Order: sequence, then C-alpha cells, then structure tokens
Amino acid sequence: MSEPTSPAGGLSRRRLFGLVGAGTAGVLAAGAAGGALGRATVAGAPASDPADDVVEFTGRHQAGIVTPAQDRLHFVALDVTTDSREELVAMLQAWTAAARRMTAGQDAGPLGAVGGEQFAPPDDTGEALGLSASRLTLTVGFGPTLFTADGRDRFGLADRRPEPLAELPSFANETIDPAISGGDLCIQACADDPQVAVHAVRNLVRIGAGVVTVRWSQLGFGRTSSTTTAQATPRNLMGFKDGTDNLKAENAGALDRFVWVADGDSGSDWLAGGSYLVTRRIRMHIEVWDSSTLDEQEQTIGRTKGAGAPLGQREEFDPVGFTARVDGGFAIPETSHVFLAHPTNSGTAILRRGYSFVDGSDGLGRLDAGLFFIAFQRDPETGFVQIQRNLRLDTLNEYIRHTSSAVFACPPGVRDDADWWGRALFEV
Repeated sequence: MSEPTSPAGGLSRRRLFGLVGAGTAGVLAAGAAGGALGRATVAGAPASDPADDVVEFTGRHQAGIVTPAQDRLHFVALDVTTDSREELVAMLQAWTAAARRMTAGQDAGPLGAVGGEQFAPPDDTGEALGLSASRLTLTVGFGPTLFTADGRDRFGLADRRPEPLAELPSFANETIDPAISGGDLCIQACADDPQVAVHAVRNLVRIGAGVVTVRWSQLGFGRTSSTTTAQATPRNLMGFKDGTDNLKAENAGALDRFVWVADGDSGSDWLAGGSYLVTRRIRMHIEVWDSSTLDEQEQTIGRTKGAGAPLGQREEFDPVGFTARVDGGFAIPETSHVFLAHPTNSGTAILRRGYSFVDGSDGLGRLDAGLFFIAFQRDPETGFVQIQRNLRLDTLNEYIRHTSSAVFACPPGVRDDADWWGRALFEV
C-alpha cells in the first residue's frame, strides 16, 4: 500500500521519520552502493560523474563558502512551522543525507525518481536525471528567529544563540521588504547547471514538508566575485569587474581572521569552523546607470570599466593608490565605491559570493535587476555592518537600493557519515 503524502505534497511525517529512523548511516550506505536505483542505473544516464564535477561534501567547513564560485545560484529562506524540536532535528538529519547524495550526483533518496513503488510518490523529483553533479554545493544557515521569536524560546536554543547573530541594523538607501527578508533557516545551492541547483532546493523543501515552509527565494546567475586565485574576475550588470580584491581560498590566514568563527568567540562554541552569512538583494537602477557617461561610471566605481584597473593605474591587480593624484585631485574619488569599501579604508574584509539577478520588469517597464549580495564573515558587526556604514557617502548609492536583508549562522561542515547539519547546536 502506498503511503500518504502531506497536504503540501511532500513526504509524510511518517516517511520523513522513517527515513531518519532507519539511521543516516544506513541511508548513506544505500547511496554509496547506488541505492535501489541511483542515477547511475537510469537508462541513458552516465555511469559515473567526472571526479572534478563533484565537490566534497564533508570537511571542517561547509562547502559553498570558499569553494570556487559556481555559475548559478538558488537561495531559499524558510520558516519553521513545527513546535517540535525532535521533528526539526529529524528533518536536518534527512536533509544532510539527501544533500550528501545530491552533491555526489545521485538522486535525493535511495530509491530515486523511478525506482520506488509505482503507486507511491518517488523520493526524488526527477528533473536532474541524466545530469552530472555540476559542482553542486549546499550550504545551510540558522537565522536569529530560530532561537527566539516574540520573546519565546522556540526550541530550547535561546541560550545558545551567539551574540553576533542578530538582525542587521537599518542603513541609509534601503527599502527593506519584510516579505523577502529574514528566515529561520536558509539553503544556498550553487552549481554550474541551474537545473541541478533548483533540483536540490526543491527536494530539500519537499523533504521538509510539514516542518518548514518557504519564506522567500532568489535565483542568481553570473557570479559577481571570485573565491580563488584561479578564477578570472567576473563582471556585474553595471559592466564592471566585481570582487577584484575579494578574499581568496588560498589565503588561509585572512580567512581565519575575517571569515571563520573561532573557538572562544562570543557564545559560539557550536559554531567554531562556521561563518556568518549576510544576504542583501540590491536593485540596480539600470536605466539611470545606462544613461550616465563612461567618466561618471568610472568615477563612481573608482576603477576603469575596461581593464578594471584602479583609477590612476593600468592593470586590474595594480595596487589601489588612495593618495595618487591626477590633475591636482585624488585619482580615486573619496566618495567612490572602491575608496570606501576597500579593506585598506574600511578596516575589515568579507568573503563575497554574490550573483546577478534579473526578475523581469516592474510596472513602468524598467528591469527589476541587480545584485544578490552574499557575504561570509566571522562577525557581521565587524564585517558587513562596518563596511556598509562606511558606504553612507558612496556615490554608487545614487544607482542602487537595498530591498531585502537577512543574516544566518552557518554551522561548521559535516565531518563524517554519522554527522549532520547543526548537530553540535542541538546535541547539548
């Protein structure tokens, strides 16, 4: 007899807890063996994925932070709808098992999209059949409201909320829409194939039916930063190279200083090896920008549009000369984005991992487009918040507006087959 689904069309509570009750290791063992019908057994699908197409799921840090930035993004924030800590834990365990499989290029569940009972819902939605892993990474985070909401300790976690995990303050030049901000949990799916990223989020949301609901989501394309020295600097929708001086995976010292939460950081024992994630949806006034002269654009950014060189220099990676002068004035204007945001002047650094977005047009025929800003840091107050306050006089503010905001604590990576996302937080 087929088992019933939840009203939302996902896994029933019984199926969800059965999956976890069978033991994460058991599920993973089935995955390692190919499952009852893993992707490798589907007719026409590749026997295995190329090794360089799979990003290792386990490690001290979650994948998807310093991993070489992929081309596509599907980001989703979720609200927890259950009051049961046990149900929430069971979902996180099931999510971890499914994520381990999908990042290896397998179906979300051991039976796969077509290998289960004919008259029961499949444990994978099937749109990624025949596709490779596409360097898929899945990164999860916990929002402030998971710990307390309206003064209520929701899951017995209030005393475990790290002090830096707090709602971001208000800034100038923002019109934040609460409907596309915040969230109890988040999932960041990055891949080189958009269908692989969407498939991963879709299946995790399906598994979480009855425990979580989607609050808001964002699709992104065209990475707007490089996270490794091997990657070329990409361009954003304003046509400028973006993230030239971003932190890189090869600079372990800088990552330890600015990105990774350390043992002994405020209230963050369970978070050591993790990081804080800040997201901002930044709408660009594309039509206004496009009507500006090349000189205005370069003076606003502080770099040349072609080579990406700091003004007054010739090549992209030439030193940023803040004291260099041209025709009696500073080569890089003091109100330019580079002048105010560069680590030399801001006094801090963050690991950027954003994406461009185009979400159609508004009612006036203007593109609803811009940057979905993503940044990882050791402490939001000394990272994003400090930089954003420094940007209050940024000339770029004339061309952009922040419309959504969120902050999450991303736990450390999954260490072995028995580990799962958030285990150190929930197992006291």
